[in-house]
Amino acid sequence: MLGFLCTVLLALSRRLSIPNQRPTGDVILLSMILLSMVHKSSQTPPLSSILPPLVFGTATFNSQYNKDPYALDTTGLVQQALSLGIRAFDTSPYYGPSEDLLGAALDTPFIRENFPRRDYFLLTKVGRVGEADFDYSASWVRHSVNRSLERLKTSYLDVVYCHDVEFVSQEEVLVAVKELRRIRDEDGTIQYIGISGYPLEVLCQLAERILRETGEPLDAVMSYANFTLQNTTLVGAGISRLKAAGVDVVPNASPLGMGLLRRAGPPIGLTDFHPAGKGLRAAIKQASDFCDSHGEQLEVVAIRFALETWMKKGSIVGSRGDPASGLPWRRETIEEVGGNKLGVSVMGVSKSSELEKTMQVWRSILDGLENGQETANAAGRWKKDHEWSINRQKAVQLLAEGIQETLGDWLDYTWPSPAPGWVLINERKRSALQQVPWPTPAPSPDPEKPKLSEQVKTSSGIPLR
Repeated sequence: MLGFLCTVLLALSRRLSIPNQRPTGDVILLSMILLSMVHKSSQTPPLSSILPPLVFGTATFNSQYNKDPYALDTTGLVQQALSLGIRAFDTSPYYGPSEDLLGAALDTPFIRENFPRRDYFLLTKVGRVGEADFDYSASWVRHSVNRSLERLKTSYLDVVYCHDVEFVSQEEVLVAVKELRRIRDEDGTIQYIGISGYPLEVLCQLAERILRETGEPLDAVMSYANFTLQNTTLVGAGISRLKAAGVDVVPNASPLGMGLLRRAGPPIGLTDFHPAGKGLRAAIKQASDFCDSHGEQLEVVAIRFALETWMKKGSIVGSRGDPASGLPWRRETIEEVGGNKLGVSVMGVSKSSELEKTMQVWRSILDGLENGQETANAAGRWKKDHEWSINRQKAVQLLAEGIQETLGDWLDYTWPSPAPGWVLINERKRSALQQVPWPTPAPSPDPEKPKLSEQVKTSSGIPLR
C-alpha cells in the first residue's frame, strides 16, 4: 500500500512540475490526502479498517435520558455488551457521569481478566463543557483529554471528537483539532481524531476547511439523528462531501433521533431536553399510530430501518472491524460477514432487555447479507434465519414507506442547532483547570446476571463471545 501511494505521489509531483501549467485544485487536494495517508500508514492503520460497525453509545448514562443514571446497572450493561460481542463505546464529558460510570464498569475483575484493553475501542469528546458552555482552547483540550484518561482508566483513547462543533466558530475548532493532533503525535494518548455535531452543512464545511488548511483529513465525522426513519439527509450530498474531504469514517449516531421515534415520545430525564417542536412530535405520533394499526411498534421499525439501511448506504464511509455477528468462542473478522465495509451505527441503551433486543435485530440484519446463511449457520442460529431476515427487511421497507408518507412535510425536517436565541454562557474560571466534582453517588446496584445464552460462561475461561 505504501509503495502504491508513493508511486501515485511521484506521478503527481511530475504533474505539478510541468512548466507553465498550474496544478488544478483537485490535483492539490488529492496530493494532500495522499501525503496524509503515507504519513498515517507508517504509524496506525486507517480507522475504517479496525473500528467495529456497531458502537455502544453511553449518552444514556446521563440525567438527560435517565433521571438517576447512577441507578442504572451500568456495570452489568457493559459486561453484557462485551460478552455479546460489542467492541466499542462512545462517551463524552458532557454526558454527566457517563465517563466515570463507563470507566468504573470497565475496571472490574471480570473485564480486566477477559477483555484486554486492546480488544475494545473507547471514543470520547472534548470542547462541550455544559448546556451553554464550550471551551475549545488548547489548554482545556489538554485538560479534558487527561481527565478522560483518568475517568476511563486507560492509557490511551482510540477516538476523540470535537463535540457539537456548530456551537463555536470554525477557528476554534481548528485550534482544538490541531491540539488533538499534537497530543496524538507527541504524547501518543490519542489514536484518531474527528468532529461531531448535527447540522450537516457545518460538518461538511469544517471537514473541507480542515483538509484545506492543515493538509490532513479528519479520521471521523460523527453525525447524529441525520439518518433515521424521519430524517435521511445524511445519505447523498452529506456523505459525498465528507468522503471528498478525505473523511475515513462517518458513524451514524442516534438512529431513533435522540429518542423521538418512540411510541412514548422522547425520553424525559430531569427535563424535556429534546429540540423537536409540537408539530414534529404530532407527526411522529401519527406515524406511531400507523405502526400500531399494522401490529408494529414505531421504535422497532425505526431501529431496524436505520441500522439495516445505513449498514449498506453508509458503507462508503464505513468500517471493517469486528461485526459482532455472534460467532461463538472466538473473535470475529469482517470476512465472516462478506468482507465488505459496513456503515457504522452508534446505539444507546439503558437496560439489559434493550441491549438484547438491539443485538437480536443487529444479528438478524447480518443474517440477511449476501453470505448471511453461512453467518447464521456458524453462529448456531435457525437454518431459516437468512430467509427470515430477507422477508423482514422487505416488510420493514414497506412500513417505512408508509411511515414516511404519514410524516409528509416533516420528512427530512431538521431542527435548528443552535436553537434561535441561543446564547453562549462561558463564565467558568478555568485558570486552574479545576472541575466541579459530581456528587458522590451511592454504589451502583449489583449487576444483573447477563442472559447471554451459551456464548458466555462465568468461569475464569470466558470466551471473547
